[in-house]
Amino acid sequence: MDGATGAAAQLRGVVSSRRARFREELAEWVRIPSIAGDAERVEAVHRSAAYLAGRFREGGFPRVEVWSQADSAAVFAEWMARPDAPTVLVYSHHDVRAIRPELWSVTAPFEPLERDGLLFGRGASDAKGQVLTHLAGLAAHVAVDGEPAVNLRFLIDGEEELGSPHLATVMETHAADLQADLVLFSDTLLLDPDRPAVCTSVRGMIGATLTVHGPEVDVHSGTVSGTSPNPIHDLARVIAALRDDEGRLAVPGLEAPSSPDGRQRADFAELGVEPTQWVALTETSRDEGEPGWTVPERLWARPWIEVISVQAGDTEGLPRAVIPATATAELSIRLAGDQDPQEIAGHVERWVADRLRGIRFDLEFDHVTAEAPYRTPEHPAVDALAAAMEVGFEVDRVGRMGNGGGGPADLLARRTGAPVLFFGTGLPNDRWHAPDEHVRLDVLERGAVTLAEFWRRLPAAIR
Repeated sequence: MDGATGAAAQLRGVVSSRRARFREELAEWVRIPSIAGDAERVEAVHRSAAYLAGRFREGGFPRVEVWSQADSAAVFAEWMARPDAPTVLVYSHHDVRAIRPELWSVTAPFEPLERDGLLFGRGASDAKGQVLTHLAGLAAHVAVDGEPAVNLRFLIDGEEELGSPHLATVMETHAADLQADLVLFSDTLLLDPDRPAVCTSVRGMIGATLTVHGPEVDVHSGTVSGTSPNPIHDLARVIAALRDDEGRLAVPGLEAPSSPDGRQRADFAELGVEPTQWVALTETSRDEGEPGWTVPERLWARPWIEVISVQAGDTEGLPRAVIPATATAELSIRLAGDQDPQEIAGHVERWVADRLRGIRFDLEFDHVTAEAPYRTPEHPAVDALAAAMEVGFEVDRVGRMGNGGGGPADLLARRTGAPVLFFGTGLPNDRWHAPDEHVRLDVLERGAVTLAEFWRRLPAAIR
């Protein structure tokens, strides 16, 4: 057994030996209902931060702090073991998405249940499992090597599910504490744990709320039907016009002609993602979208506009048979390539105004939480991460992929001046933000071995 193989076996052995405690800790943390933006759960979000701070202290971090984020809290942990070693800032989050308990069938959202190698519960995968995987990986690394080979700083956001509205302020306030040579962003998905790939990009996003006005007040439909404007009809026409007859985005300025580039297309093609397999994996019923692009290209490197919700008329209680005064749609605009959120907002605003000439409407963009796309630059740490994934997932080769969601990667890169790498342990069928969210526990273990191996390799890779 050579040295590299022997170290990998040792790391795997340490992770396996601590399996029971790891699962207990994840279940304990999932029980804390740290729902972002819920006024009734503010205390729970702070309790979640305190729980994580305790895990960092138990893990040997000399400095652990909880930083205020308005009604939420971020957790900062620091272990500066070697002054001459590179410093890595790890970013993830501990807040979770809102729930609809009546739709959960396996267990209640905050009553974690282990079944068939899966742990069910809100936050199990997104992203509490990812955070604890870091701690498990670091514990294995320290058990084998004595101390971390790199200097580590962790910033675990408490508002990511809200778009991290106060993260920029936190990073400005604590700028000196967050300097790093490299950022590792852990809030992403793996495509397939048996064919792992390094994520090298995330899409950007800006949200918008479109409200179309009709009558001055809700009006009995029998009184004015045929003579009154109906904002539902007007809103429906706008939504229908977002795509042309061939399924392409119809908003000028959203084309992103340079994304994906040739390198990305080759990397994505190598993954061999078949549309039918993707539909089955993600439970999306059918494949549709912009023609001329593959599933990975559309998902990771093309812009898109999704309608997240539509609200109008009597959606609850007894119907009143009225034409409503307003109709509202929430839009999620995904960005790719070098698209700027503010420029894209301008394109959408002009297009909507043109479609609704003579009709009163309000269009509001969430500029505070807007995120630009980000792509990891060429950097030796990418190859080091790929090599570590080969060890952790026990494969001969690791591909390259993107991430369809977003996150504050561009903000992290701008504020630290460091390149951002991505490593996550979520899977497309983990049901993030949906009922019966779950995580594959064996994937978390493979992720822990990967991270332990990455810390061991990184200093030599970027020296």
